[in-house]
Amino acid sequence: MITAAGEFTALVKEHQAMVFSLAYHYLQDRALAEEIAQDVFLLLHRRLDTLESPAHAANWLRKVATHRSIDAARRRKLRPQVSLEEAPELSVSASPGDPVLSERLRQMVASLPDKARMVVVLRYQEELELEEIAGVLGIPIGTVKSQLQRALALLRIKMQRTLGGQA
Repeated sequence: MITAAGEFTALVKEHQAMVFSLAYHYLQDRALAEEIAQDVFLLLHRRLDTLESPAHAANWLRKVATHRSIDAARRRKLRPQVSLEEAPELSVSASPGDPVLSERLRQMVASLPDKARMVVVLRYQEELELEEIAGVLGIPIGTVKSQLQRALALLRIKMQRTLGGQA
């Protein structure tokens, strides 16, 4: 059980980048991602005594941030794009590559349906295993696999259109 204020501060410092990054990459809106991160940590503070360990807290934070992001996307149908200058620090380091292609891929991921987009963000941005994604989203692993497969197929089609059939 986690109870001390120092432990809460340590949890915030350790996981704030992950919570913000997950919300930002899903919503593509810095202000909304910051609001969600703040709400998630406020809820963490209120429920701190129900969490058994730092590992339990990390899983709980990821799950709550995921669901809050999905809820925010449902409330807000428009998804404005954020410029690269406003992009936050990533919780997972990005590999060097073509910045134009990377931005186009980011836009294509943002255009995916809500559930498929979250599966892609959790898999490739947060680098979670399929079993972990199923646990975070509360869905069977088979559903995760099929949503990921459909999302990747859709991204391939979109990429082929973008590159003129060369992908």
